[in-house]
Amino acid sequence: MRGPPADASDILQDGFLKVFSKLEQFQFQGSFEGWIRRIMVNTALRTYQKQRFDHEFSGYEQLPDAPVDPDAISALSEAELLRLISQLPEGYRVVFNLVAIEGYSHAEVAETLGIQESTSRSQLTKARRWLCEQIEILHKVNT
Repeated sequence: MRGPPADASDILQDGFLKVFSKLEQFQFQGSFEGWIRRIMVNTALRTYQKQRFDHEFSGYEQLPDAPVDPDAISALSEAELLRLISQLPEGYRVVFNLVAIEGYSHAEVAETLGIQESTSRSQLTKARRWLCEQIEILHKVNT
C-alpha cells in the first residue's frame, strides 16, 4: 500500500491489537510467528480492500515477454530490488507480494482480495514484466 507512513503505522498498530485480542485463540499448532504474520497480512489486506483496486489498467499490458539479462539481475542489490517492488503499481505489488514473497496460491489471493484467479495471475504476470523492464533500464544506466 502506498500512502503516508502514518497509514503503515496505523495498520501495524491494528494488527498488533488483533494479535493481542486474539491471543487466547492461538492453538500452538504451527509457529507463533506464522500465526502473527497471517494476522498482520490479513489486517493489511482488509485495509487495502477498503481502498479497492483502481489500477487495473496502467499501460503495461502490452509489454513484451523479453528475458532479462542475467548480468542485470546479478548486479541488482537487495535494496534496489525492494525499491523496484515498492514502485510497482499498487495492484501488481499486492499480488506480487502475496504470491512471490508470501507464498500464497492464486486461489488464496483471489479469495482474499475478492478477485478472480485469472486476475491474480494477470496481475502477477504484469508485475513481473514491469520489474523486468525496470531491471533492464537500471542495468543499461549502470553499464
